Amino acid sequence: MVKYLIIALLFVGCSTPVKKEKVTDVKLTLNLKQAERLVSLPLKCLQQEYPNNLSQTLGDNSDLKSPQTLHPAFYGCFDWHSSVHGHWLMVTLLKKFPNIKQAEQIRKTLNQQLTKANIQKEIDYFTPKLNKSFERTYGWVWLLKLQFELSTFNDDEAKIWAKNLQPLSDIIVEKYMDFLPKLNYPIRTGTHSNTAFGLTFAYDYALLTANQKFQNLIMKRAKDFYLNDKNTPIAYEPSGYDFLSPSLETVDLMRRVLSKVDFYNWMKQFFPQLLDKNFDLEVGKVSDRSDGHLVHLDGVNFSRAWCLYGLAHHDVRFAHLIPLADKHLAHSLPSIIDGDYMGEHWLASFALQALIEKESGAYNISNILLVKGK
Repeated sequence: MVKYLIIALLFVGCSTPVKKEKVTDVKLTLNLKQAERLVSLPLKCLQQEYPNNLSQTLGDNSDLKSPQTLHPAFYGCFDWHSSVHGHWLMVTLLKKFPNIKQAEQIRKTLNQQLTKANIQKEIDYFTPKLNKSFERTYGWVWLLKLQFELSTFNDDEAKIWAKNLQPLSDIIVEKYMDFLPKLNYPIRTGTHSNTAFGLTFAYDYALLTANQKFQNLIMKRAKDFYLNDKNTPIAYEPSGYDFLSPSLETVDLMRRVLSKVDFYNWMKQFFPQLLDKNFDLEVGKVSDRSDGHLVHLDGVNFSRAWCLYGLAHHDVRFAHLIPLADKHLAHSLPSIIDGDYMGEHWLASFALQALIEKESGAYNISNILLVKGK
């Protein structure tokens, strides 16, 4: 009898999952402690080759190569775009917190990854016709965001990294210039191919580099796609795998490309609920953070937060949305370090972007122009 009781207890113990405790003392502040917490994630995975989701189109069996061979700069963190924005996170936090305890490790990693030879290999990958649309436009926009951060970092090593990366960034801009005129309809999904998101940070980069042609093209296509939109169906968001809000990403783009007056008038037609001081939006709820798609909903909370913060900083008439942004950020921020790679490999970057927008609205147009001294 004792024997069977022991076996039963062992069975129960083995079959009952251990629930990971949620961190409850995380503040909604981008301080040094927060920075050290966030940067630990890309540091752990930027040089971790497997598991890996290549999203590769094969021309023949000669294309079957390891992730590190194909993408020597951006092979870690499960997929190319997560590696790219993991680099962005490290550069951003090193710039803001030069005495961060992981500073030496960050510099060592970036020196190993962002070499001229490695970036040339990345360029070579984008060259064949079959790879023409690789990472369009989600990975593209994060690459330009990384270049933005490097180009505004007054640091000797960062200047080298920026110079090494620049040829790839130039190719990405060319790809945008070729692709956008051909896109007849915007992609309104809440995942990687969302058109509005793919234009936001690209527009910031166009401003930073004073690339008037690129800037004008993004403005034109944004207006083509969204200017006549009305009554966004926010009640249908989020979808089960969303990590972006189609409605709020559109807002985040249009506040960039329209004058403040035109934007406010557009908002009254597109998303009138946001003018209501009592507007609320339920947070995205994750049922299983070990599922790579279900955990996307932590991302939707962060991206909603950065869009709402950005809007509030853009126009004081939307300041009442800050508590709603706080609610979304607070819901998911404690959970990004929970020991599961499906969230760990990417969510810190989304959390950082939300914290940056909360702190200062760092990517509002006026602040970008200040960086350039205009």
